[in-house]
Amino acid sequence: MSAQVTITKKFEFSASHRYWREDWSEEKNNAEFGLCVSPYGHGHNYDLHVTVSGRIHPQTGMIINLSRLKELVNEVVNQFDHKFLNIDTPWFKETIPTTENIALVLFELIDEKLKSLPDIYLKRIRLYEKADLYADVWKD
Repeated sequence: MSAQVTITKKFEFSASHRYWREDWSEEKNNAEFGLCVSPYGHGHNYDLHVTVSGRIHPQTGMIINLSRLKELVNEVVNQFDHKFLNIDTPWFKETIPTTENIALVLFELIDEKLKSLPDIYLKRIRLYEKADLYADVWKD
C-alpha cells in the first residue's frame, strides 16, 4: 500500500504568559490586550495535537512508533512546560507569546526534531489554549 496516512497524538503542558509591548504606552497595551497585560502573567493548560504523515510500514502496520514520536515531541514540549514563556524561554523575549506565535514556534521546533525520522513528515499541529480557542499551523 502506498497511500499517505496521518496519525495525531495529543500532548499536554502548562505555561503562563503575558501580552505586552514595551514600545507601547500602558494605556495602549491595556486597550489592546485587556487582562492579559498583568506583569505576573496568566496561565493555561495547553493541549497540543501533533499530526504526522507517512506510509504504513508493511512489517509494523504503523507509520511511526508512537513511543518514538512521544520522545521527540516531549523534548520540545518540556522546554515550555511550567514556564513563564516571556521570561523562561528564548523564543518570546521579543515576540508576544500569543496562541498563534506559540503554535508557530512549536511547529518549527517539532518539525526540526522529526527531520531525523525517515519518511515521516509533520503535517499539522493544533494548539488549544482553551476548549474554544486554538491555533493551527501546517505545511502547504
